[in-house]
Amino acid sequence: MSPSSPPLLVIASRNAGKVKEITAMLSPMDIRLGTQPEELAVEETGSSFAENARLKAAIAARFTGAWSLADDSGLVVDALNGAPGVYSARYGPDAASRQARLLAELKGSLYRAASLVSALALANPLGEILLETEGECRGEILEQPRGVATGYGDIFWIRAAGCTYGELPTSQKLKFGSRGRAVRSVAADIKRLLNLRTGPPWDPKNSLW
Repeated sequence: MSPSSPPLLVIASRNAGKVKEITAMLSPMDIRLGTQPEELAVEETGSSFAENARLKAAIAARFTGAWSLADDSGLVVDALNGAPGVYSARYGPDAASRQARLLAELKGSLYRAASLVSALALANPLGEILLETEGECRGEILEQPRGVATGYGDIFWIRAAGCTYGELPTSQKLKFGSRGRAVRSVAADIKRLLNLRTGPPWDPKNSLW
C-alpha cells in the first residue's frame, strides 16, 4: 500500500445485509472498506447493544490489524419491557419465526410502540475503542406485515416516513433508520480519526454525506 492510499476500515459483521447498508453509508468517504474475515466469529456476550458493538469492533481490529467499525442493532418493544433487544437476531431460528413470535406476544395489545436501535463502535488497529454512538428510530409494530420479506422490517411502521422500514428505499433508510442516524452523528469524527479528506455537507436527497 502506498503512503497516499486511503486507510482500510473493516466492517465487523458477517451479516451481508448489514454490511451492504453500512457500505452504502460510508462509500462517499475516501476510504478502503473491507469485510470481516470468514474465519473470525465473535460471540455476542454483551448485555447491551453498546457492549456488543465494542466487543465486535475490538476483536475484529486486533484480528485484522486495521481500523474496525462494528454495529449491534435490534428491536426494542415497549410493551415487552424492551424485548427482543439484544436477542433480536436470536428470537427464533429464522426471520419468519422471529416475526411470528413477536406478533404472537403482542396479540391483542393496543400499545405497540417500539424502537429500532443501533449502536456503533470504532476501534483502532490495536483494538482500542475510540468512538461510539447510538441511533434510534421510533415507530410501532403493525398487527400484520407489509412487504415481501418476513423480518422485523415489515412489521415496524415509521410514522414520519409513512411506511414500514422494509418498504424504505436505501436513501430513506439512511435518513430515517437508526443505523443511518448513528453514522451521521459520528461521520465528522470518523473522518478526523482516520485523517480522511473533508467532503461536502450531507444532503439527504443525494447521499448520506
